[in-house]
Order: sequence, then structure tokens, then C-alpha cells
Amino acid sequence: MDRRKFLQLSGAGLGFSMLPLSGNLVAESKLVHSGMDVAVKKELADATLNTATKLGASYADVRIGRYLNQYVITREMKVQNVVNTESIGLGVRVIANGTWGFAATNDMTADGIARATAQAVATAKANSKYQKEPVQLAKQKGYGEVSWKTPIRKNAMEIPLAEKVDLLMEVNKSALDAGASFINSMLYLVNEQKYFASTDGSYVDQDVHRLWAPFRVTAVDKKDGGFRTRQGLGQPVGHGFEYLDGRAEDKIQSQTVLYRDSYDMVEDAKLAAQQAQEKLKAKSVKPGKYDLVLDPSHLWLTIHESVGHPLELDRVLGYEANYAGTSFATIDKWRDGKFQYGSDKVNLFADKVQPGSLGAVGYDDEGVKTKRWDLIKDGVLVNYQAIRDQVHMLGQKESQGCCYADSWSSVQFQRMANVSLQPGEDKLSVDEMIKDVEKGIYIIGDGSFSIDQQRYNFQFGGQLFYEIEDGKITGMVEDVAYQSNTREFWNSCSQICDERDYRLGGSFFDGKGQPSQVSAVSHGSSTTRFDGVNVINTKRKLG
Repeated sequence: MDRRKFLQLSGAGLGFSMLPLSGNLVAESKLVHSGMDVAVKKELADATLNTATKLGASYADVRIGRYLNQYVITREMKVQNVVNTESIGLGVRVIANGTWGFAATNDMTADGIARATAQAVATAKANSKYQKEPVQLAKQKGYGEVSWKTPIRKNAMEIPLAEKVDLLMEVNKSALDAGASFINSMLYLVNEQKYFASTDGSYVDQDVHRLWAPFRVTAVDKKDGGFRTRQGLGQPVGHGFEYLDGRAEDKIQSQTVLYRDSYDMVEDAKLAAQQAQEKLKAKSVKPGKYDLVLDPSHLWLTIHESVGHPLELDRVLGYEANYAGTSFATIDKWRDGKFQYGSDKVNLFADKVQPGSLGAVGYDDEGVKTKRWDLIKDGVLVNYQAIRDQVHMLGQKESQGCCYADSWSSVQFQRMANVSLQPGEDKLSVDEMIKDVEKGIYIIGDGSFSIDQQRYNFQFGGQLFYEIEDGKITGMVEDVAYQSNTREFWNSCSQICDERDYRLGGSFFDGKGQPSQVSAVSHGSSTTRFDGVNVINTKRKLG
């Protein structure tokens, strides 16, 4: 399920029946078990790799995964559902006769693993009859036995369910007391226990944690039946449950209730109720050209759709087209080194090691050690996101470490890294940026969006919109969306606040591929200004 559809469904209160679940429903006590011993994983991995080699594989890797999820879903002062899932199994990928083959099993016996491995090799050999050129796999050194874990202080799976419910009830009460008519609030908690081994000589044990605490507040005008909503501004993160402590010293001083290392969900719900009521009274925006001041809680989604996806190499090459299209940023534009993707203020980078981000891991699902690399430098397109069997197409010798599978049962493939906008070098606050805007709109929070199949022409909405006149915020407006194309938009970037304002947003359920897989990815930025962007009025006229 893609993120947009997910938000629509969860926001409508449909709850559990629409969640992107994987695995078997289990008791909560199962979530705190430590899982399989690493020595046992190594034995299973060695057996798999040895079998693959004996059957004729020139390369093999195996992923042993235990995937845990907990979803807590509430509406007003009631718990609608609590869902715990656990999924355990093994996926084996091989190259035989120059072609990929893959199989998976949850039968972790010697016979079960042998059958899956034989199936993977047989699949590769069968496919080789129809593949004209052999797989060209970038060389990768083996790391031996290594491990990595998301740096957390509180394992969310170990927090008692009662404490989680109490938090959401406090959130909901805060919104209702502040005038909300309705509120849905949720917790999504994920723990991926992943073990990777390959014939290159790597044995990688990783323990990955992430969480998201979204809510949706609705205010209804009882006189005319009109209503407005505001979603929570807290972002999904690669943190433990400590992120929901909401410590005041970490608060970012802006109009949002966002935090770098923690999030006050209760306070945000109260503010959301007040702002939803304010939205009921806000005037409708007058269409025209505006300078946009975009908060990181909004800009992350524009980065995701107009930079992150179009710079995935499989989209660029046309290998990925059925799910969300291909890309305008074709190889010829990159090859001459002169394609001006944005203004000289724009520096966008991919990063799989950024602390607190959803995509942070020590090694990707091909056993490649993760890193940071440039995509757009001084506005110019300089690179893409690619994996081991793709980089030779760019004349590069090393994978960028952005391969991922959402389950042991799914084959790993190229996924978006954390793609972020580098903060401005000059000291600049949000207030200072706004002082220089004569006619503009300050946008906070992400909303609906639309983008074409080449990731070029687009339209974005948001949560909160504030009109700027002669350097001052004059009040809230509604029914706002802006339209542009990727190149025109990024070339209109004129100012970026400095690193003090840098924050992460992100997608917890980003869909790609057929059959579809979901991944989690963050996008960071500081508040950024774009000049002369076309703004339309989205208000629907009835009758």
C-alpha cells in the first residue's frame, strides 16, 4: 500500500482491516523475545550457501529475518484495535548461469532450506535461457562477522501496552478538551531482526527499530456542517520509544511542534484542535504567484516525490515503470555533467547512515556497508541511487548500498535512500527568511499530492497555510495547493535556513515494485524559500 492511500484509509478510521500487515498474529509477549541465537543463524546461512554453491551457483546470499510489528489504533476515548504480528523465515538469492534466482521458505529445517535453495538455483538456470547478457555484479569485500543496531534507549516492543494506550488516550483527551470534534490516533512500531550472509564472506547481524505516532484531528462547524482536519506533525523515525517523551529542551522554536530527538504528541494534538478550528474561519486563498516558505514537515514529501523517486536508477532506466512511473532524469542528462536540476543553492544528498532516520542501517540487504553520497551538487545532477548489479551502467565500481527487501519472503531490490536537502551555509532563521518575503505563503505539514509518470509535473497541498505580506504573517488561509514542474521548482529555490533548523520528515510505508513492497525512508531539510510559484485554489463549489 502506498503512503497516500494508507493515510487516507487510516485517517478515515478504517483501522486494522486496511493496515499493510505481514506475518502471523501473535500474543504481545512474543514481541519481547530476543529471537534466534546468532550462532544458529550462521549455521543455517552456511548450510544454505554451501548447498547453493554445490548446485552450481557462482554467487549466493541468504537473509534470515524475524519481523515484528505492533499497531495500536484509537478513536476518541476508545481503543479500536491492537495488532501484534511476527514473521520468521529465510530468503535465498543466487546467480547461476549468469542469471538471478530467488526462493524463500518459513520451513527452517535442513530439508526446507535445501528445497528453497534448489528452487532458487533452478529458477536462475531456467531464466538464463532467456537472458541475453549475464548479471554484472560489482565486487564486494567480505566483512566477516559484524553487527549493527539502531541506537535506542527504550525498546518500544518492551513498553507495556497499557502505557501506550494511556499515551494515546491522553493525546485524544487533549484534542477533545481543546475543541476537536473527532480524533484518531495510532502507534506503529516495527522491529526488523535481520541476518545476512553471502559467498563474499560477510555475516551481518542487524537489529532495526522504527516508530510512527500519527493522528488526525477534525473540527466541525455545528452551524453549517463544514469541517476541517489537521494531521499530527510528528514524523516517523528510527528511534526507540524515547522519541515520544517530548522533552521541552529539544523543541524547535517555530510554529510547529516538531522535535529533533523527541516529540510532544499531547501538546501537538491540543494545538491541532485549535488550528483545525482556526482553519474553519480562515479565508480562501487568492490564486496567483507566491514566494513559498516551506517547513521541513512539508518539504520532505516534495523531496521524496520530485528528487528521491526520479533519481532511483531502475526508474531512470525504465526497469521500474508500473508502480509510480519512470523518470525524466535520464542518463544523457547526467552524462554531460551540466544538467541544472535546481539553483546553485540546491545540494541534495543520499544517506543511509543518518542517525534517527528511517533508512539508517549499517549494511544494506546485499551486505554493502552504507554511506552518504551526493545526488545534486550546486544544482547540477551528479549521481543516482544504484545497487550492485546496476552501478556498471554508470561506469562505477561500487554499490551505493541502497538495496532492501521488506520481508524474508521478498527479493531485495533497489530502494530509495534517505534523500535530503543540505542546510544553507549562511546563518538564517525562519523569521529572518519571512521578513524578506513581500507576497508569500508559509506552508507547514504535508497533504495531498499529484505527480506525473515521469516525476516532473506536480501539485502539492499541505496542513497549515499562513499568508505573508510585506515580511509579516497576516493570518491563516485555506484551500491552497501549488503547481510546478521539478526543474522549474528547484531552480526557484532562493534561500535555505541553516543547520539549526534542519529536521527529518519521512514515509513509513513507501510503496514500490510489483508485487508491491513497502520501505521506510526519511528526508531532511531546513525551512526553504521558493520564489514565484503558482498557487491555485482547491475549494470545491457545490451545486
